[in-house]
Amino acid sequence: MRRFLFALLCAVSAFAHAEVIDIDNAQFDALRKAGVPVIDIRLQSEWEETGIVPGSRLLTFFDAQGRVNAPLWLDRVKPIASPNEPVIVICRTGNRTRAVSQFLSQQAGYSKVYNVRSGIKGWMAAGGQTTAASSDIAACKAARTC
Repeated sequence: MRRFLFALLCAVSAFAHAEVIDIDNAQFDALRKAGVPVIDIRLQSEWEETGIVPGSRLLTFFDAQGRVNAPLWLDRVKPIASPNEPVIVICRTGNRTRAVSQFLSQQAGYSKVYNVRSGIKGWMAAGGQTTAASSDIAACKAARTC
């Protein structure tokens, strides 16, 4: 009986996790134009270097030393997208967002998380639009949300 309950619990928890979907640039563009929020998890220096995808919300996940304050970060994500809403995460090349997508899925219960597979570098290489990040950085710093 215990084995059956354990197996049932494992099966149910597998379905409780969000769907993490790696997306290409065309899918990214379509989703963001459809209004799915985009969270750029990079560092401020990276936003300044490349600019950002217009409309992105700036919210660093890993600091410069690779540390994370997951509860604080998640508190800042919830006003952008609740767990039952889809969300897109983007970083430099798609590596950090893979871990962040899993966190949102497995620990935070987000229902659908899109990971931009090639990150902003791939977006830019394909001719994707970016904009200077200075006003967005100033706004999120003033609101203490980035």
